[in-house]
Amino acid sequence: MSQAALSLKDDPGPALASRPIGTLPVRLTINGEDHALDLEPWVTLLDLLRERLHLTGTKKGCDHGQCGSCTVLVDGTRLNACLKLAVSLDGSEVTTIEGLGQPGNLHPLQAAFIEHDAFQCGYCTPGQICSAVGLIAEGHAHTRDEVREQMSGNLCRCGAYTNIADAILDVMGQEGRE
Repeated sequence: MSQAALSLKDDPGPALASRPIGTLPVRLTINGEDHALDLEPWVTLLDLLRERLHLTGTKKGCDHGQCGSCTVLVDGTRLNACLKLAVSLDGSEVTTIEGLGQPGNLHPLQAAFIEHDAFQCGYCTPGQICSAVGLIAEGHAHTRDEVREQMSGNLCRCGAYTNIADAILDVMGQEGRE
């Protein structure tokens, strides 16, 4: 072998790498804040939020899209964050429970959940509230039965379903309508 064949003079090396090897550039707006990220293609939105951005309000329940604990809003639409790869959301706007309201300035659904005692242990509450925000924006639910059906992807182990429906109906201005 010649000496030229072993030369590394043309190797740009790691100093010139534009991003870590095996990652893809992703731009997301999360709770109104722009993020330019380099992510491995297998990172879920849930893991990005919880483990990399430390937004732990979004909960990891089943990690299979069956419980709704990880529900967030992506471009205003309800989404199970455990089922979506973050790189597929490039350019999207994500809203988590942390982006809906703050102490002293609660989102109307957060206030209604408190008023109607719509949570017990509270583990599912962030997903329930994000899902309810999406449900109201969609405009598909008008009755208690429709609210219950549209919220059926969000499980509550404590069984606060009646109070959750009451809170949602209250915000919709239709409490008590059957």
